[in-house]
Amino acid sequence: MHGPALLARFLEIPGPPDKHGNVWQYNSRSDRHSKVGSWGVAFDLLLTSSLLYRHVEQRKVVLGVNHQMRDFATGRRKDLDLVIARPAGAVPAAHRSLRSLALDYGVPLTPEELRVLKRLPDFPVAAVGAVYAALEAKAAMTAHIKALPRLYDELNSSHLCVHGASAQALAIAYVQINAAPRFVSSVTNNYPLDKVGVTYSTHRQPSDTERVVQKIRELPRRTRPTENGFDGIGITVLDFANDGGSVRILNSPPAPRPDESDNYARMVERMAAEYDTRFVGV
Repeated sequence: MHGPALLARFLEIPGPPDKHGNVWQYNSRSDRHSKVGSWGVAFDLLLTSSLLYRHVEQRKVVLGVNHQMRDFATGRRKDLDLVIARPAGAVPAAHRSLRSLALDYGVPLTPEELRVLKRLPDFPVAAVGAVYAALEAKAAMTAHIKALPRLYDELNSSHLCVHGASAQALAIAYVQINAAPRFVSSVTNNYPLDKVGVTYSTHRQPSDTERVVQKIRELPRRTRPTENGFDGIGITVLDFANDGGSVRILNSPPAPRPDESDNYARMVERMAAEYDTRFVGV
């Protein structure tokens, strides 16, 4: 699986300056982390699902980025970070794709990952028809406990909207959690850092990360289309201070163990198996 390592390498590269001229590895007002996290999931799914690979080859599916879904029953609308869907019409000759998004987002691919990407059928980004899988990516990087209610509510509303639009669609949550004991928040440090200096927020670790992981595990899950909940949940736990230093991936508690269903690799494998079974008739 490539997604978590790609995300960690990406977060080591600061983004564009904010209004004060500060550059951030993670900025809560930016969606760059969710874009690259979602890109990594799509990349890994395409490598893992033989049926999705074939559907992309046959131009039966497209990607949708920041696609708005509407719950048929309630009319509720929600923007999903990434969807895999039937194309709404002919795919234009000049279109974005999984490959071009890697360049647009600045995904730091290794030479081997770039070779793998080039060998894959190009996954077009185009107008979306019926959705087969929808991904919501969220992060809990600082103020973990304070952010928990909103994090839970935003994720819970995602699967409700996805399945309100289509009971057959796969609803996927990908959550990125920071386990560092201190963090430089772009919200707290909302001033020119070169003139004032940096203020660190402190966390009670590993308990703060454990609390977030436990709350994510309270989200409803389902094993068949008649049930209510997410079809797959993946968690990546990172360790970085957001001060320009390195970004480390945690692979032991409080991160999910390799045999747990919300381990990133197990989530991708489960979603690939569900896709291969559920959409074999497409």
